[in-house]
Amino acid sequence: MNPDCISIEHYYPTLPIMQRKYDRLARKDYFTGSSAADFDAWREMARNRLKQLLGMELMEPCPLCPQILEETPLPGGILRQKVLLQTEPDTYMPVYILIPDHRDGHSRVFLCPPGHQGAGKYSVAGLGEIPAVARAIDFYNYDYGLQLAQHGHIALCPDCRGFGERRDPDKQTDKTDDFLTGTCYQLAHMAEPLGLTVIGMLVWDLQRLIDYVEQRGEWSMDTLSCLGFSGGGMQTLWLCALDDRVKLAVISGYLYGYKDSLLTLCGNCSCNYVPQLWRHYDMGDIASLIAPRPLVVQSCRGDHLNGPRGLQNVLEQMDIVRRAYDLYGASDRIVHDVCEGEHRFHSEHIFEAMDTVLKNATSAP
Repeated sequence: MNPDCISIEHYYPTLPIMQRKYDRLARKDYFTGSSAADFDAWREMARNRLKQLLGMELMEPCPLCPQILEETPLPGGILRQKVLLQTEPDTYMPVYILIPDHRDGHSRVFLCPPGHQGAGKYSVAGLGEIPAVARAIDFYNYDYGLQLAQHGHIALCPDCRGFGERRDPDKQTDKTDDFLTGTCYQLAHMAEPLGLTVIGMLVWDLQRLIDYVEQRGEWSMDTLSCLGFSGGGMQTLWLCALDDRVKLAVISGYLYGYKDSLLTLCGNCSCNYVPQLWRHYDMGDIASLIAPRPLVVQSCRGDHLNGPRGLQNVLEQMDIVRRAYDLYGASDRIVHDVCEGEHRFHSEHIFEAMDTVLKNATSAP
């Protein structure tokens, strides 16, 4: 027994009533139609509602003012550029761009948003010379941007708001924990009382990164893709659901039902939470907005973020997504790669899965 406090024999938590409220109030605006035309109409309505919930109308356009700050040759014929973009007035996003010299007709342009616990762009772009980053790469297989470049793809690896060089004052230190983690908690406290959201700001910045790719004019927009793990998977989900300019979506470690994974597991990062979202849609409804574009979803069977029911929570959401693809006769444009183990990016099958969905999309009548 702790001598500083008393032992409580019975607790009276709020979680049970919140779970019952979820069952009564949630997902009121899911798709109920029966055709692709019905889905197209629902998609427009759903996107408009989601943009309102995210506070996207409060984001401020501005010139990108791109600056190339560094150019570093890497082993294997890859050039790493560090580019600084302005995404809102006086709001800047540093990006590592990995450009391989061995590109071919199958090369694509990938946005690679980062997740948590990896110091933002540093892990994704593979800066393993930094010891803390090397450990994150080893633990999560986090350098997916570098892996894409090694396979001949162009990879744009940004710092999202609150991470890396974009941390807010509470974590602007050289302490390892502050370097690896982010300030989503602080961002949410700044944003939500103004009608903004963390994920809304992250999606906006990724859309500005797409604008930069288009403005730069060196690479085909027809190959524009997005791949992210964990919190990067969250960003990939939302971006691709709301922006048709992305032609291939790869979501790893992030697609499950809200009740199990973000209500019952209510200690997740603040960036996951959007006021009133659950009253309208579940995560599978949002992912279904990607249809019929090629989609790869990767889940780990032992991922704790799946929630107390495990993979079943994921499969239920994938069923929602598949029904949307079926409406377009595009069931072969979606792959669900289920891996063993815990929360981690797996590259073993990811390139094969991408090739499969892209080939099926190309060969469709």
